[in-house]
Amino acid sequence: MFADLGLAAPLTLCPSTTDPQVAGGWLAWTAAGLEGLCFKGLTEPYRPVRSWLKYKVRVTTEAFIGAVTGSLAAPRAALLGRYDPAGRLRYVGSQTAGRALASRLTPPAGPHPWTGWTFNAGWGTQRTLDVHLVQPDLVMEIAVDVARDAAGRWRHRVRRGVDVQQVPLFGEDGRNVSS
Repeated sequence: MFADLGLAAPLTLCPSTTDPQVAGGWLAWTAAGLEGLCFKGLTEPYRPVRSWLKYKVRVTTEAFIGAVTGSLAAPRAALLGRYDPAGRLRYVGSQTAGRALASRLTPPAGPHPWTGWTFNAGWGTQRTLDVHLVQPDLVMEIAVDVARDAAGRWRHRVRRGVDVQQVPLFGEDGRNVSS
């Protein structure tokens, strides 16, 4: 049917298997855009609702903290960024923060790359966050799944888990630690 209808990219015909080793091999396809695997029972019909189980490929990586919500004394969320090859700090996602982070945060020492930017509260919302810019020299190790939006930001929440020189450039992935 796929060939008969002349369907082509960006549509993809996804393979299926009952062999766990074959499915495990597919998890290495993240460079081709694979975000994970979906599972359903062999006797289950297809349903247009989320009734299948999903396994997301996750990586451990690093990002700079560029701003926080809450206050510097009691941060609630860290807004994370990575530098692109041109040296611009690009926003990539946010992570829940805690008071332990407060003693390490400092106001920007000079002009901040995100001055004048606004950040919203999440997907599908127009609510603007009240953020406090910080000196972007503190690195947070995080776990993320490999799904990204068109702007290069992680689509799903990041999880906290470094040396400044170890932070990958914007668009690069970290070390693979599937979960």
